[in-house]
Amino acid sequence: MDYAHRVTGKGRIKLGKFDPNADGGLKREEGEKKTAKLLEELVELQELLYAARRQSVLVVLQGRDTSGKDGVIRHVTGPLNSQGCEVASFKVPTEQELAHDFLWRVHPQTPARGYIKVFNRSHYEDVLVARVHKLVPEAVWRARYAHINSFERLVADANTIILKFYLHISREEQEARLIKREQDATKFWKLSVGDWKERELWDDYTAAYEDALSRCSSKHAPWFVVPADRKWFRNLAIAQTLRDALRPHRQKWLRELKAVGAREMKVIEEYRRAGQV
Repeated sequence: MDYAHRVTGKGRIKLGKFDPNADGGLKREEGEKKTAKLLEELVELQELLYAARRQSVLVVLQGRDTSGKDGVIRHVTGPLNSQGCEVASFKVPTEQELAHDFLWRVHPQTPARGYIKVFNRSHYEDVLVARVHKLVPEAVWRARYAHINSFERLVADANTIILKFYLHISREEQEARLIKREQDATKFWKLSVGDWKERELWDDYTAAYEDALSRCSSKHAPWFVVPADRKWFRNLAIAQTLRDALRPHRQKWLRELKAVGAREMKVIEEYRRAGQV
């Protein structure tokens, strides 16, 4: 069973049809055990990815405030080897970034072969925040869907596995998390009146997300809607999707690494026969 909902890109999706509180028919303890097993396999797959250096992985995390982007990074990609897994965060563009095209700051952050790169927010902010807050004319943000699709096609053609996750949280759960944040001193650094102001634009953001997910989901760069009210289930859904995307490459990576090992052993043996070891 797939716990994340893959967007086909055929027709416009309606987020209201997806249950943000879904649990896949699992209890929390069962879900967390499944996640732990998935992460064990992901650690092995990441090692093979890093060693083979044939492909890279780009994970895009998008979602409303409190939907759990930081939590996914901590619990799903956190156990991976940090030597081959990096995070890039995209905040309000700087003056220099605004002086260039909207993808100028994004392209240098794409992963090199062998690496996994996680985008905490991404180039999609330019068809979400920019649209909702009218930071650019409609003609500008509408044209960006095509630019994004071309950009992701380019990245995919460079042997990058692209997985994009929309963390689908309900309005009620978001409110509960914002209130809880105000009661936890360790979370005070996250407090912002802007989070409450953004809630007033809930429907506008829903429309913007529905357009982005519908217009920019493809076979080579799919969007997945991830129920995010239950944090443990959110982690399970993303871990499963990431594992499923990497697993088909495992045997190929192993064959390539065995071939590399055989070549190196031949050199070592020749070196030994020459009496230099």
